[in-house]
Amino acid sequence: MSTYLFWHCPLSIMWSLVFLCAQKVVSDHASTCRALEFIPKELYPVLFKASFLGRKTLVLQDLVKRWPFPVLSLQKLLQSCKHCDCLPIKEKSSKLCVQAVILGVLAYLHQVMAGEDRKQQLRVLNMVGLQDDNLEQDPESMSLWSQTVTLSKACVDISQRHSEGANPSSKRRKGARSTLAATLAPGCQVYVEVHMDLFVNSTSSTILREALQVSSSSPLRLRCRDFRAEELSIRSTLGLLELLSPTSIRQVDLRFNNLGLPGLNVLLPFLTKFTSLLSLKLPYNNVDVRRLSVEMEASLQNFASQLGKLQSLKELNLGSSRLSGRLRQLLGGLQKPLESLELAFCYLLPSDLTFLSQSLHASSLKKLDLSGNNLCEPLLQPFQLLLKEAAGSLLHLDIMECKLMDSHLGALLPMLSCCTHLRYLGIFCNPISTRGLKTLLQNTLALPELRLIIYPYPVDCYSESLPWPTSSSSFLDSSFDQEKLSRVHAELQQLLAQAQRTDVTWSTDMYRHKTLDYLSL
Repeated sequence: MSTYLFWHCPLSIMWSLVFLCAQKVVSDHASTCRALEFIPKELYPVLFKASFLGRKTLVLQDLVKRWPFPVLSLQKLLQSCKHCDCLPIKEKSSKLCVQAVILGVLAYLHQVMAGEDRKQQLRVLNMVGLQDDNLEQDPESMSLWSQTVTLSKACVDISQRHSEGANPSSKRRKGARSTLAATLAPGCQVYVEVHMDLFVNSTSSTILREALQVSSSSPLRLRCRDFRAEELSIRSTLGLLELLSPTSIRQVDLRFNNLGLPGLNVLLPFLTKFTSLLSLKLPYNNVDVRRLSVEMEASLQNFASQLGKLQSLKELNLGSSRLSGRLRQLLGGLQKPLESLELAFCYLLPSDLTFLSQSLHASSLKKLDLSGNNLCEPLLQPFQLLLKEAAGSLLHLDIMECKLMDSHLGALLPMLSCCTHLRYLGIFCNPISTRGLKTLLQNTLALPELRLIIYPYPVDCYSESLPWPTSSSSFLDSSFDQEKLSRVHAELQQLLAQAQRTDVTWSTDMYRHKTLDYLSL
């Protein structure tokens, strides 16, 4: 009878039982350590997951040191099982557990290099995708910046030990030196490649540069997927870009670097070596092309020409650049359509949106951010045309702080209703009334894939004695009637429930909910 139940119980229940057993096994470090060499390798993934979620750091180190597979991918191991809803997986990873994994890899490398284990199994530690870009960083999680610094220091440290072991002039004892030198001789392939995303600023650029310089010959080799740099000089940024692998880079994000158009023209030629570059983000770089000298006109043309050489580019972010009337010049040279375009606070003109609606990009756009641009007249009509062209592909639309009122939103509803794949709509900080929000809700109920709308505090929830806020910062600081706002939210939830669309989240919290990342599609 028990055998029958085992073979005929749902897979989710079987997985839950296995996971519960794994939790019991890893609960005692000493017992687990003794048992690991007898445990089948097929059970290592579930033991890893149980250890990570239970924060059993010593067990994690032992598991990693004995990992029986060539690849250890944290994201795959920690993601929720397709057949299991037994335990939710936190999006953010425990700092102590991530450190334990890194220590386990280092212990494993020292063990192999010392000749204790001649058969190397682990080749790749995949740490990409562990961190999100939310502004609210969990203090118990490891930030991308901290992960970058930790792995950079580990790479430099183990590289130095490698060099000392292979150097006959080292002060180590002769026996130990000869053993280590034998295992680290030229041509020796003892290494683990770490696939990771890098986030660097002025305080961490030195250690990252040192790590990248020794990475190709170090037992711990850093291989970057997405590269993000903030508050770096042109020289520092260029020095790091030159050290990155040409074939592994998927995204380059250079923000808050104050590079200006001349600085970007220095850097862009070096990006053409990244043959797999899909995403380029250049927000907050002090670019203003509204009134240019003859010399700067040539600089703008060069910038556009360099963009056109990025053959794999699918995502472009030029947020907070003053681009009035220049979109045709900037994007007209791209040979392949963009699928994600972020132009927040770019002072766009009607001619810019007219060009975009008629370009090869319009019908391919999956993500579009026009926040901070005044989409009222005279931009409203070209924006309507753009929405009409993008309706078949658009998944994510941000039009926050665009001065849209009920009448403007009403004019956009026919186009929005055609965006049948839309998943996210951001309309925060627009002067829309409760009635306008309800009309929007009724007209988007039929969108089958819609899951999140970030909506503004309705104008009728504000004190009549105060003017309408003119920016998002003053909007958040303004006084509103909390009781009215709660009542509006309850009414919206009731309408969703009546329409059986409780799968759609309506929220005024623009920071709490994770929005769509184009590269995660």
